[in-house]
Amino acid sequence: MSKTADKIMQGVFLLCGVITIACVFVITVYLIISGLPAIREIGLIEFLSGKEWASTAENPEFGILPFILTSIYGTLGAIILGVPIGFFTAVYLSKFAPVPVKKTVGFVVSLLASIPSVVYGLVGMLVLVPFVRKAFGLPDGATLFAAIIVLAIMILPSIINVSLTSLDAVPKKYEHGALALGATECETYLKVSVPAAKSGIIASVVLGTGRAIGEAMAVMMVAGNVANMPKLFGSVRFLTTAVASEMSYSSGLQQKALFSIALVLFVFIMLINMILRKVMSGGEK
Repeated sequence: MSKTADKIMQGVFLLCGVITIACVFVITVYLIISGLPAIREIGLIEFLSGKEWASTAENPEFGILPFILTSIYGTLGAIILGVPIGFFTAVYLSKFAPVPVKKTVGFVVSLLASIPSVVYGLVGMLVLVPFVRKAFGLPDGATLFAAIIVLAIMILPSIINVSLTSLDAVPKKYEHGALALGATECETYLKVSVPAAKSGIIASVVLGTGRAIGEAMAVMMVAGNVANMPKLFGSVRFLTTAVASEMSYSSGLQQKALFSIALVLFVFIMLINMILRKVMSGGEK
């Protein structure tokens, strides 16, 4: 009975893995088939390097360089702000915080992860955007800066939870050995525990990066959703928001171009994941 149950569970796990791979394959093929026609019609160089997006004009323009740069700057800004905060929070909770504090903060972080993105966008639109407008004397507070702040907050739960789990899984004997050799607690945790949990920490950054790149609703509400070249205190539009804001009424070449944007976003996310995984595997050798 035990062997039969094992074989059944192995079959279930294999089926789940095959379904996952099949879903990724189908999405990839669909995006390629749907996205290539517009790229061929517009031209790859013009599509990727064009600075004007006017899809509904009499003479439409389909340049997505502003969207690409905005997504890159927004994601990098969120990582620069969110990763250090999330990482050091995870180290504190895992190695320094008393148990009641760890449980309380862990509950708050889990609650933060469960909040829908539209709520982040709503709070950002009602609280953060007016604050940015008044603090920096801007005509409109819906800017790239506001979007970076919101994205940095949104990626915190992924970074904290995964990093915390990885740090808690480090064998205590590693730390005891370092302490026995005369290392301080901070030296032990930062030079022994953190390197031992590096794979999980990098995985948390990958998850956080994916969350930042793929977010649409929240940034649409706080970034202004205007197809401008990116400026820190200017209204901008991300790759995701470009698709979300126009797909409902698009048709013809405009709709094809939106599928092409989705394809570019898909490739962008794949490249970032591959680079981060390469860095991780290279560090483990």
